[in-house]
Amino acid sequence: MTAVQHAPVPRSAAAARAWRGSALLSRGFRPFFLGAGVWALVGMALWPAVFSGAVAIPTAFSPVDWHAHEMIFGYGAAVIAGFLLTAIPNWTGRLPVAGAPLAALAALWIAGRAAVFASSAIPRPAAAIVDAGFLVVFAALVAREVVAGGNWRNLKVAALALALGLANVAFHVEDARAGFADHSIRAALGLVVMLILLIGGRVTPNFTGNWIARNAAGPRPAPAGRADAIVLALSGFALVAWAAAPEGVAAGVLALAAGAGNLWRLSRWRGFAARRDPLVVALHAGYLLAALGFVAAGASALWPARIPYAVGVHVWAVGAVGMMTLAMMTRATLGHTGHALVASRTTVFAYLCIAVALAARIVMAMAPDAALLLMHVAACAWAFGFAAFLFAYAPMLIRRSGPG
Repeated sequence: MTAVQHAPVPRSAAAARAWRGSALLSRGFRPFFLGAGVWALVGMALWPAVFSGAVAIPTAFSPVDWHAHEMIFGYGAAVIAGFLLTAIPNWTGRLPVAGAPLAALAALWIAGRAAVFASSAIPRPAAAIVDAGFLVVFAALVAREVVAGGNWRNLKVAALALALGLANVAFHVEDARAGFADHSIRAALGLVVMLILLIGGRVTPNFTGNWIARNAAGPRPAPAGRADAIVLALSGFALVAWAAAPEGVAAGVLALAAGAGNLWRLSRWRGFAARRDPLVVALHAGYLLAALGFVAAGASALWPARIPYAVGVHVWAVGAVGMMTLAMMTRATLGHTGHALVASRTTVFAYLCIAVALAARIVMAMAPDAALLLMHVAACAWAFGFAAFLFAYAPMLIRRSGPG
C-alpha cells in the first residue's frame, strides 16, 4: 500500500517501531480498517430488515438513503482514512498520526455513525454537524500533512478528501430539503470511484510489477504517461456528468469512453502474469469493476430499457468499491503487521463473497420479481465476506506483531 511513493522513508518506519502505546493506535490503518470491517458487517446485516420494515432504526433518513450514506460516508470513508493515514508518512517523511490524536479521529468517525443512526432522536442539524465533522477534520489533516511535507504531487488526494467531506454536507442539506439525496449520493460515489482510479491506478501496476520481478515473470507493467492522465481527466468529466444527469446522452457517451479508456489502462498492467497471487488479482478485479461500472452506467443512460440504472451503481458500489477496498485492507494489514504477503483461504473466501454479492445485486436489478430473495443473497454474501475479513485480520489489527 505504501508503494504509492517509491522512495523509502526511514524516519516514519523508525517512529512506528519506537511506538510503545496501544497497538491499535500505532498507525491509522489499525482502528479504521477494524471499524470499516465491523460496520460493513453490521450495516449490511441490518439492511434487508431495515429495507423491508421488519426492523425500525431511529434515523431521520429513508432506509435507502441511510444505507447509501453509511456504505459511502461510513464504511468507505473509514477505509480511505486508514489508507491515507498510513500512506502519507511514507509520502512525506513526517511522523504518523498516532495515540490520542488518532483515537480522537476514530472517535469522531464512530460518533458520526451513531449520529446518523439516531438522527430522528436528536436535532438533524446536530446529527449533520457530528457526521460531517469527521471528513472535514480528516481532509484538513491530510492537507496539512501533504503541505508540511512538501508533497505537492499528492495534494489532489487531499482535494478529493475535502470534496468527499463537502458531498457529505450536501447530503444532509439535500435530504433535509427534498427528503432524498440522489445528487449528493451520486457525487460521493463518483468521488470514491475517482480515488480508486487515482490510487488504485498507482498501486495495482506497482504491486503487479513487484510480483513479476520477484518471480521473473517477464517485463514489468507499462509505466504511466500522458495517456493515463487523459483517461483520468475523461473519467472525472464522465463522473461529473453522471452525478448531474445520469440519464443524459452526454453522461452515457462520456461514461462509455471512460470505461474504454480504463480498460485500456488495465490491459497494460500485465495482471494475467500475476494470476497466481490472489492479493494482486483482487486489485486488478477492483480496477476492472471500476472500468465496467462506467460501461454499465453509460449503457444505462443510452439504453435504459435494457440496462437498469441500478446495474451501473452497484457495479461501482458493491463491485469496485467492495473489491478494491477489501484488497487494499488485506494487503496493507499483512504488510504493515509483518506478515507474509500471502492470501490465506479465508482471504480468498472474502474476495469471492464480494463477487457473489455483486452478481446477486446485478441479477436483482435485472429480475425485480426475485428482488427480495436476491437482496438477502447479496447482503449475506457481503456480510460473510467481511466476517471472514474480521476473523482473519482483526487479531492482526489489534495486536502488535510487526513494524506498524
